[in-house]
Amino acid sequence: MVRVSVLNNMVNAERRGKRQVLVRPSSKVVVKFLSVMQRHGYIGEFEIIDDHRSGKIVVQLNGRLNKTGVISPRYNIQANQIESWVNLLLPARSFGYIILTTSSGIMDHEEARRKNVGGKLLGYVY
Repeated sequence: MVRVSVLNNMVNAERRGKRQVLVRPSSKVVVKFLSVMQRHGYIGEFEIIDDHRSGKIVVQLNGRLNKTGVISPRYNIQANQIESWVNLLLPARSFGYIILTTSSGIMDHEEARRKNVGGKLLGYVY
């Protein structure tokens, strides 16, 4: 449920034209999810603030975020099933990324296909 609120806060702030957004609580999964989004240019820098509670993250927005979503429950997929999930969740073939957690860490669907690993679906971004 944490990922749902974090991603919704970011999309809503993006639609309102905000330049940055404060999301909380922080977790390792959220930080890795944000780092994949940052690597593909959907968000700018983000800073983790340790408040000795659940933690906060300040995310710089750059106007490229259209939609994000969480896939719940976290479906197990094999490497050869990635393409069918891409067709199901993303609006176009080379537009957006599905983010999944694998034994090799949290990565997007293209990297998982290159490494030929499957895992659990976390969410998507485009």
